[in-house]
Amino acid sequence: MTDTVENLILDLLEWVHGKDRTYQETLDAWRTSCPRLTVWEDATDRGLLQTASTNGRLLVRVTPAGLALLNKRRPHVAQEQRSANS
Repeated sequence: MTDTVENLILDLLEWVHGKDRTYQETLDAWRTSCPRLTVWEDATDRGLLQTASTNGRLLVRVTPAGLALLNKRRPHVAQEQRSANS
């Protein structure tokens, strides 16, 4: 199960990294009732995601630690982001 959760955490980081996501949107998409799939909880407990209030909206963002993990485990994500910003 650990590999499954780790891969899902990477999926979550990639999904959030792709564009601004609200807290509600993120929980709606990533909430689970399975106690063994604690993707959101594990990602926030590990400091990979953070929430921040911006213009009255609560947004979820990838932290530097989350970005480092994403770059290490899924380097194509960072490369695609750099290409999109060029």
